[in-house]
Amino acid sequence: MSLTLFPPEPTGPRTVTLVRLAGEIARSLATVGRVAVEGEVYRPTRAGSGRVYFVLRDRAAQLSVTCPSGRAARSRIVAGERVCVVGALSWHNERGQLQLVADEVTPVGDGAVAAMVAEARRRLQADGLLDRPRRAVPRLPRTIGVLCGSEAAVRKDIESVVAVRFPGYPLRVAETLVSGPGAALSIMAALDQLAADPDVEVVILARGGGDATQLLPWSDEELCRAVCAFPVPVVSAIGHEGDRPLCDEVADLRCGTPSMAAAAVVPDRAALLAELAAWRARAGAAALVPLERAGRRLGAVDSRAAVSGAAGSAAGRLTHAAGRLRILQPHRQLAEARRRVAGVDCAAPARRRLDQAGVRLGAVDWQAVAGRRLEQATARLAADRRHLEALSPARVLERGYAVVRAADGTVVRRADRVSRGEALDIRLAAGRVAARVEEVQP
Repeated sequence: MSLTLFPPEPTGPRTVTLVRLAGEIARSLATVGRVAVEGEVYRPTRAGSGRVYFVLRDRAAQLSVTCPSGRAARSRIVAGERVCVVGALSWHNERGQLQLVADEVTPVGDGAVAAMVAEARRRLQADGLLDRPRRAVPRLPRTIGVLCGSEAAVRKDIESVVAVRFPGYPLRVAETLVSGPGAALSIMAALDQLAADPDVEVVILARGGGDATQLLPWSDEELCRAVCAFPVPVVSAIGHEGDRPLCDEVADLRCGTPSMAAAAVVPDRAALLAELAAWRARAGAAALVPLERAGRRLGAVDSRAAVSGAAGSAAGRLTHAAGRLRILQPHRQLAEARRRVAGVDCAAPARRRLDQAGVRLGAVDWQAVAGRRLEQATARLAADRRHLEALSPARVLERGYAVVRAADGTVVRRADRVSRGEALDIRLAAGRVAARVEEVQP
């Protein structure tokens, strides 16, 4: 058998339009997905809108990066520092440029991490979140929320405490990333899941130990603000006793380990039953006191003497009443009163007073008086209505004004009360607008 090989036919370049080529590039970049890449910050610049542009480079490559204003305001982007950027690639047709749009920019290295945590702490302190009043942990919560990683150690520690203190106590566990790129966003998403459960009345943030870089997501400023705004108390148990991320400083209760946090939140079933038994005994003793007192009083009563004394007293009172009736002679006094009443014409004065009242009533034009009073009341009501409409906040908004509220619902009256990147709620005459601060001019 013979086999003949033919050379491949020559093929030329594929002809495409520029728009189609740009679209194919954009679609191919979408398959890459979110990435986490490390490099050195080079030539960072901040636009007037607050967005930051810089070049991420290493010894052999570089890439343009853009960080939105909301995230850039709470990130540390310093020239020369090594950072880890989490985001997605984007292709701009107009400029023919490839960019990495950053969702998260975190420093790499102990010195840079410490500087970033210190900056976040200063901003939280300025907003009063570190000194805010702490909420009390409920003694018997309906359900305990637990936010932890997928590793078995932390979850097993908490479940072992539950098995000892109150077997079968309801837990709602939300697993999430606890370290590395994108961990802060994953933790906030897990918090949102627990907040959506109406039965969860307290949440434990649990994680094992680690170095400063591994614990950095727990010092994220947005995560700390989410903990402060969480609808139920939050217990922080991040790392070991010596680890102090910012979540520990803003939580309602801080515990050294996840096991200690579980012991502080899970009620002790044996202690509860003992306390209930003590209260039942105390209530029973309190109910016996008046019963015994009444029994002693009843036992001290001489029933025979009481009956005989009561009979004698009744006879004496009856004799006394008969004597008084004989003195008063009621029949004779009644006949005298009847004779005095029969000699008086009671009807004549009553008829005269009735006739006089009829004459006075006929002279009164009651319809005119009622009409005047009705007109006066209508005029006052219309004036009050005009006054209320003039003072109505809706009328003020219709004249072009607006009510601006911060994320916590307080009305913003001064520009220095907000910071760049902060979310605002603007109430207009018709509808509401969600905005974010781009620039502050006190």
